[in-house]
Amino acid sequence: MLTGIAVSPSRILIVKPSAIGDVVHTLPVLNLVRKRYPAAHIAWMVTPTCGGILQGHPQLNEIIPFERKKLSRTWALIQTLRRGRFDLVLDLQGLFRSGLFTWLSGAAVRVGFANAREMAPLFYTHHVPVPDTEVHAIERYLSMAEAVGCERGPVEYVFPTDDADRRAVDAMLGDGSPFVVMLPGTNWPTKRWPVEKFAEMAAPLKERFGLRTVLAGGPRDGDAVAKLLPNALNLSGKTSLRQLVALLEKASLVIANDSGPMHIAVALGRPLVTPFGPTNPVRTGPYGRPDSVVRVDLPCSPCYSETCSHQSCMRWLEIGPVLDVAGNELKR
Repeated sequence: MLTGIAVSPSRILIVKPSAIGDVVHTLPVLNLVRKRYPAAHIAWMVTPTCGGILQGHPQLNEIIPFERKKLSRTWALIQTLRRGRFDLVLDLQGLFRSGLFTWLSGAAVRVGFANAREMAPLFYTHHVPVPDTEVHAIERYLSMAEAVGCERGPVEYVFPTDDADRRAVDAMLGDGSPFVVMLPGTNWPTKRWPVEKFAEMAAPLKERFGLRTVLAGGPRDGDAVAKLLPNALNLSGKTSLRQLVALLEKASLVIANDSGPMHIAVALGRPLVTPFGPTNPVRTGPYGRPDSVVRVDLPCSPCYSETCSHQSCMRWLEIGPVLDVAGNELKR
């Protein structure tokens, strides 16, 4: 535990505005902080886009919206942070803006990673060392939990999804036959396994494993697959984040690119296959599930680039290896 941190902070703020996968990775920290400080008021600063996955969370007392594209709301946000009278702030984003808001909160103890980017460490009173860059994001976050007096584990995820969300998903699904959820969306174009490959998976998944196809996630990529699979149930863009959790809870198998929903599937312990190309599964892959990853071993991968002239790492990945991993995951 870092020196100078209050033994029992009464008001704690978690700063992790985005993205969905990063918010999911932070849920184990929230769980550990709540267990260590059961009487504390815990708030989370998050973008409205990602806040839906936290709405009604039983371990949170407050959600503070961070609307980063509306500068007119910045002063109101600063006032909200000041009124919060937080005595402990954890910056798990590690960028200039998150560090700045950590400082603007006025908290006496502001904790962040020593290797945070964009000069963010200037705003912290305490710095958590991260000795190895080749470590999963969750391991980094657990280091911060440990630094403020929590145990390092267990790694547990609590979602606020309730029976109303599950009933809504049941109504969308119709019959109760087993299904695979395909999530072809992701925030980088270079991380997208071609939609044609997702579509090719539907027939063999039905023939070999008896799984019907359900498309989910954002509408753009899901609709592109739906044009190739008119008989698939297309729920892309039709679920809230809490309902997406409920949908993935029921899935027999999930096939997803490197994306937030992929990390939700990992948190739920679902059978999973995830194609990887430009990103490193050691850092941001399915935590504790390396066998779920399928990738083509190329000298240029991972490149961590959002642009690429050839995207060979994803285009050269055929459905055979994906089906093999799917079979192994279903057996597991």
